[in-house]
Amino acid sequence: MKKDSIIKRVWRVGKYILIPVALIFLLTNIYWIGDSLSGGLIADWFERSFVYEYTESDPLGAERIVQTFDWWAIKYYLLKVLLVIVPGIYIIIIAVSEFKRRKGRKESARQITDYITRFVLNDEPMPTDIPEEYGEVFAKLSEVKYAENKREQELMNETQRKDDLVTYLAHDLKTPLTSVIGYLTLLKDEKSISEEMRERYTNIAVKKSERLEVLINELFEITRYNIHNVELEKGNVNFSIMLEQIVYEFEPSLAEKHLSFETEIEDGIEVYIDADRIERVVDNLIRNAIHYSYPDTEIKVSLSQYNDSEEKSIVRLMVENHGKTIPKEKLLRVFEQFYRVDSSRSTTTGGSGLGLAIAKQLVEAHDGTIAVDSENEMIKFVVELPKEAL
Repeated sequence: MKKDSIIKRVWRVGKYILIPVALIFLLTNIYWIGDSLSGGLIADWFERSFVYEYTESDPLGAERIVQTFDWWAIKYYLLKVLLVIVPGIYIIIIAVSEFKRRKGRKESARQITDYITRFVLNDEPMPTDIPEEYGEVFAKLSEVKYAENKREQELMNETQRKDDLVTYLAHDLKTPLTSVIGYLTLLKDEKSISEEMRERYTNIAVKKSERLEVLINELFEITRYNIHNVELEKGNVNFSIMLEQIVYEFEPSLAEKHLSFETEIEDGIEVYIDADRIERVVDNLIRNAIHYSYPDTEIKVSLSQYNDSEEKSIVRLMVENHGKTIPKEKLLRVFEQFYRVDSSRSTTTGGSGLGLAIAKQLVEAHDGTIAVDSENEMIKFVVELPKEAL
């Protein structure tokens, strides 16, 4: 135990004994010094006030004067002194204690302010000499600082990914644009080109233009993406028919990669949703499945409904594909903005890394959930939506 702590504890108890003893000693000395300096005036006053004289006869009949203390007068006087001096002394003690307490608080506040400045603003390590009563405060400050640093790092990483993506997309724009210009120039300048070559050049120019459109749309997506601005226009929608139509529209894209659909769509499932927004979700999930599927495999799309533990009707959409297993640590990040599981890019595959982030945003805006699982070279996305107001 520290020496100053022992002294404080002894003083906390002993002051109630030491202070009265010291006061008695002080008053006694004041009395004797004052009496000496006044030539006995204090003693004379004491005798007049507190000494009682009376005459008594001894057995032989002789009279003598006897002096004794007038205890009632002494008690009365002491009572008056106590009523004045004791409260005054305690008032002084309280005032001195309050002064010391305030001074200590100011010093402690100055010290704590210095600690906070060094720890929070100057990013120095946690002080080791923090007063015990402020331990909880600094523990909470440490948690807040850690969370803020983590959030700041996430923002920096997100900004870096976004900047890298814009750089990649800007670079990718050059290749299809150069091809489009080159083949159109050939078609314009070569008057005697054969119909076969003309058709070939035209098809190449069209495909490059389509790729150019995709890249431009991704750039627009980046600039207008705002996770807080989602306004839904809900209505009753036959989800089964809508899903069948979306799947049908992707048939040409599947043929290019030698893929096929396996569908298990339950008939007549109606749900209260914003059709355009949920179509965007399904579109993003199927595009993602196409991008990351092995050639000559199936993409399974299923739709069903069930009642949860609260007997609420839930619609479940699942999109599964055969592809490279996503590591567990990356599964937690697939819904982050601008994050791509495969960091490598080319001009023909990959996207902005916004598709799944937008899908998650739109599903949650419908009070639904979206999850992903991957194992044994299978990737499965599961979307669950409440049917609501039908």
